[in-house]
Amino acid sequence: MITLPIVTKRDIRKLTLDELKTFLVEHGEKPFRAKQVMEWLWRNVATSFAEMNNLSLSTRELLAAHFSINAVQIQKQQQSTDGTIKYAFRLHDGHLVEGVLIPKDDRMTACISSQVGCSLTCKFCATGYMERKRNLDTAEIFDQVAIIAQQAEEHFGKPLTNIVYMGMGEPLLNYANVLKSVERITDNKEGLGMAARRLTVSTAGISKMIKKLADDGFKANLALSLHAPTDEKRNTIMPINESNSLPVLKEALQHYHQVTGRMVTYEYIVFDNFNDSIEDAKALLEITKWIPCKVNLIEYNPIAPAAYLNAQEDRLVPFMKYLADRGVQVNVRRSRGKDIDAACGQLATKEGQPQPA
Repeated sequence: MITLPIVTKRDIRKLTLDELKTFLVEHGEKPFRAKQVMEWLWRNVATSFAEMNNLSLSTRELLAAHFSINAVQIQKQQQSTDGTIKYAFRLHDGHLVEGVLIPKDDRMTACISSQVGCSLTCKFCATGYMERKRNLDTAEIFDQVAIIAQQAEEHFGKPLTNIVYMGMGEPLLNYANVLKSVERITDNKEGLGMAARRLTVSTAGISKMIKKLADDGFKANLALSLHAPTDEKRNTIMPINESNSLPVLKEALQHYHQVTGRMVTYEYIVFDNFNDSIEDAKALLEITKWIPCKVNLIEYNPIAPAAYLNAQEDRLVPFMKYLADRGVQVNVRRSRGKDIDAACGQLATKEGQPQPA
């Protein structure tokens, strides 16, 4: 018996337009076909070559013989009592990531993942207790948005309005694919055509990559997951701070603002009796003076491996008032989807989810 080698087809969405054009010309096709294929892949979000009905059957068969479309699929979805929907997305290699559709009266927001797991080990975050398996590629990030956009229309009859890269993983440790996905999502001709101002990339604080965002002409919004106003406290809950301390982040953020002229959002989970005192508010006030910014105070959602609790209202309200009275633009973000583990800090797939002791 002759054993034939296993041929692995390349994902066509990893090709550039010029690479696809070269392939098609070499196989006797017209070069303009490449642009048609790209529009099917990125604007129409085709998941099979058979859908590309303005191409001849022979062209579709040629593409199918040489390439695959490694489309992301919904494996499971859960809907919260508040309308929030959490999705477990299955990738082509069997890994799972989670994404969330958050409906509100004035907006439809997709929270998407950038990595399978995470390497940063933040002590309050469920994903931080998972092993990082790999980065998501550009198309896998893009697919989450395309699927959630379709779901927004189907479930609520409204278009997707906002995208936050605040799901599983650290976006700036998957820098190239995250930026390429932003380009695809905002592309008016071959993408989804969303405005860059509707996208927010959140980072735990990778200072050199924050600078690189500015230097590379990044057009979307930037949020910093701050969560503590001093190095001592931030080191306790976010080990990344040991190599990206607050003075280092200050320099990076000031460079970002100087180059882009844009403000930054500080995300600040308020933990009970940890970072919710007036002294903490005073320290946070000093950070808000670095560059133009706004502060989102976030309700914490306890997870089994961590001992942290959400701050009490009798401490949260004075904390917020202290900042607001001194001119800080501050908002309290109440969690959505807590009953289905879809809220901030709760995303963790079963393949890597920590279990109670």
